[in-house]
Amino acid sequence: MAQNLLSSFAPASKADWLKQANKDLKGKDFDETLVWKTPEGINIEPYYAIEDIDLEKIEAIQEAQKTKNSLGWQNRPKVNFVNEKETNLLIINILEKGVDALTINFEDKNIEEINFIKLLNGIKLSEKPIYFQSSQTSQIFNQLSTFIHYQPKGGFVNDYLSDYFTGKVENIDTKTWESAKKMIVRTSNFPQFKSIFIASHPYHNSGANAVQELAFTLNSAVTYLDKLTDLGLNFDEILPKIEFSISIGTNYFLEIAKLRALRFLWGKVVSEFQSQNPKSNRSDGRIEHRTVATVASNIHCQTSTFYDSAATPNTNMLRATTEAMSAIIGGCDALSIHGYDEVFQETTEFSERIARNISNLMKEEAHLDKTHDASAGSYFIEKLTIDLAEKAWELFTKIEEKGGIIDFFESGKLRKEIDKSFEEKIAEIEKGKILVGVNKFRVDSQPILKKEKQNIFSDKILIDRRLAEKFE
Repeated sequence: MAQNLLSSFAPASKADWLKQANKDLKGKDFDETLVWKTPEGINIEPYYAIEDIDLEKIEAIQEAQKTKNSLGWQNRPKVNFVNEKETNLLIINILEKGVDALTINFEDKNIEEINFIKLLNGIKLSEKPIYFQSSQTSQIFNQLSTFIHYQPKGGFVNDYLSDYFTGKVENIDTKTWESAKKMIVRTSNFPQFKSIFIASHPYHNSGANAVQELAFTLNSAVTYLDKLTDLGLNFDEILPKIEFSISIGTNYFLEIAKLRALRFLWGKVVSEFQSQNPKSNRSDGRIEHRTVATVASNIHCQTSTFYDSAATPNTNMLRATTEAMSAIIGGCDALSIHGYDEVFQETTEFSERIARNISNLMKEEAHLDKTHDASAGSYFIEKLTIDLAEKAWELFTKIEEKGGIIDFFESGKLRKEIDKSFEEKIAEIEKGKILVGVNKFRVDSQPILKKEKQNIFSDKILIDRRLAEKFE
């Protein structure tokens, strides 16, 4: 008969562990020696046990993760539009190499001058989702509607608030929200086509910490809900059209918790929003409220440019890999991984292939598409998720009480809050925090080229930054 080895040991509580740890420290302060204090104001303990967690809160967090649409995720790279023929060949080539979807970035191209029949020749949007990154969504839809007579998959990558906060547009008004409403209505018969894109990238890339990024993204989402319901849309029309897009940084466990917290908090926002703004979503006139667990949310993630280095650029491959793992374990529905050289030059075929295949490795070799909410049950990640969610909710409600994210931005406070976090990150590096390939383990294999700076016309505008740039 096999012997139960654990029966030889008496059970130990967290208090027992702390007692032994303090004894082994021989007079050193426990908190100063072993507790890590994050920039978000969260204390990370060296050891977690069941005594550290609230089981009711964990159950709510785990229940919220069930809103994920499937076990796997879209491998969704991005291509920049050049011309119809060249871009069409590139899209077809990429779609044959293990990707599930694709984003076409039109930047400042005039959509009216593009022939979409040639651009999408041989590509059926009902089989391969295509996302169109442009502020000219109405013009794109007009073009698509002339020759697409089936239900396309994909969507529009265009966050009106992001454009305003980063200075791409100088104002946001009623016409903006009417355009957003119009696109929801026009795509209402396409259930797998997203038309509202809510991004965390302006906050993340400007230097926000995880709590700020979560809170500001939720504030942005509430602004969309407010404006669109004021224009007469109901929740059943708006919610299926929303996709969140979240930047994923290098803090491995924190980023996992960030995504799990986002699903929970979004469910909480929608539940509270509906209770305060009851509208009939049923043909019989009865009011129907969703619970946190039943609010579906589509989350797209992209690896961070904020933490990339132009010095020793191959280290960016390692960053992209850990960031991708965080996104996947955190429960993303789609993942975009940029090339390791994107921050300082045009990407190469090699860097783009490496980026695509990181996602494929996660599926085909790590089998991370076989597990739902893989981190559930980890006392550390569960506690971290709860702490992040609570702090983000506190900041979110403060901003809502002050008039919302637009007022917060226009007052200059949004930029000031993020600038403070950015300076704290810089100070940590100046004190010795390691950036691999930047201030330690650095090998400059080629000259560092700088991309053109953002055109900033206001001290309120959120700046696109890189943490390593000052040290390169």
